Amino acid sequence: MAKLNMVKALNLALLQEMERDEDVVVIGEDVGVDGGVFRVTEDLHRKFGGKRVIDSPLAESAIIGTSVGMALYGLKPVCEIQFSGFAFQCFHQIENHAARYRMRTQGRFHCQMVVRMPYGGGVRALEHHSESEEQFYAHIPGLKMVIPSGPRNARGLLVGALRDPDPVIFFEHKALYHAAKEDVPDEIEALPLGRADVVRHGRDLTIIAYGAMVRVAREAADTLASEDGAECEVIDLLTVSPLDRETIVASVQKTGRALVVHEAPKSFGPGAEIAASIVEGAFLSLEAPIRRVTAYDVPFVGFARERATVPDVGRVLAAARETLAY
Repeated sequence: MAKLNMVKALNLALLQEMERDEDVVVIGEDVGVDGGVFRVTEDLHRKFGGKRVIDSPLAESAIIGTSVGMALYGLKPVCEIQFSGFAFQCFHQIENHAARYRMRTQGRFHCQMVVRMPYGGGVRALEHHSESEEQFYAHIPGLKMVIPSGPRNARGLLVGALRDPDPVIFFEHKALYHAAKEDVPDEIEALPLGRADVVRHGRDLTIIAYGAMVRVAREAADTLASEDGAECEVIDLLTVSPLDRETIVASVQKTGRALVVHEAPKSFGPGAEIAASIVEGAFLSLEAPIRRVTAYDVPFVGFARERATVPDVGRVLAAARETLAY
């Protein structure tokens, strides 16, 4: 067992699955010789060659369109879009083709592919490099939407996504790539998609988050415990779609209060669906209105002001204390 950051953990998942299954191929801009802009695919080209680690032209629609064709012929492509803000160039291929082929062919064809995209703010990147647009993909029937929060679950979720028969959108928060190291087992570890993880147990308030916001939620929960004596339960969604409603509802039935934290804009974001699920499943247990701490409903700002856009511990604490005091 080695201590790995998220980059190395994702690289290990790709390496081991490519060794295990010769149908797994990697395709994207600079993923081959250069090892990817964030080095997630480092050394894979040297080990597996240019037929399995493919440097594509700067054309997102071509990356996804080619991968759909590969998947229909039995390969298992792992596509990299360098930044999620560039994915609108290939949204047509994702929504109109990858997500629909199982239904379109009445189950005769699966479109087994994973689309990896770095997302999120906090690293002082330029426009179209820092957006959090998971709500677009979570809304599309036929897609799964996965967002890890740390090295170990990133490795396990990527393995699970690679083995899933349907297309998976796999978001990786850039601020987490080198943020921390965790023990990652040497043997292959696959996590199931569609299951959340209770990463902190509590009785007073449920905080629901995913991706980089899990660290923010846990820090806020620790502060509330030490300063306010409030024990918060923190749920790491891991998969935004399909949503693990059972885990969320069970937690809120216990605590009676809920707070959702995400980096996507507030209006029509994942927090709204989570809140609706809580109302449907735990309405009689609620002792306070459900609160959301999110980015604001504006285009992602320039890096000089991004700290004011991305939710932080202070905003989560304020919302949590208002909920607890209701």
